[in-house]
Amino acid sequence: QAQLVESGGGLVQAGGSLKLSCLASARTFAGHAMGWFRQAPGKEREFVATINWSGDYKDYTDSVKGRVTISRDNAKNTVYLQMISLKPEDSAVYYCAASRSGMSTRPVSYEYWGQGTQVTVSS
Repeated sequence: QAQLVESGGGLVQAGGSLKLSCLASARTFAGHAMGWFRQAPGKEREFVATINWSGDYKDYTDSVKGRVTISRDNAKNTVYLQMISLKPEDSAVYYCAASRSGMSTRPVSYEYWGQGTQVTVSS
């Protein structure tokens, strides 16, 4: 059964750091590009970062470049999102997702989604 489980969210002060993890089932992870998206209340789900299967290629939305790093450990079926210098506007539910068709910034390109983990950044 395809499964993605996010963890690592929480409450942090502005300027702080968090590292999100997403553990996937082997079926969901093998050969898939992975992405992180976020959704704040009343807003659409937006792209944050994506990484290809081998980890050689990554892409980020402009608002997080220099503050966020996506990585993956294929031996552990896990993708990570390291976030530093967090801002209140980073507050959202963060979702990881898996795509058979490769890296994409579009949610529609991802077949599998986790349930999300809440990140709250206080000012």
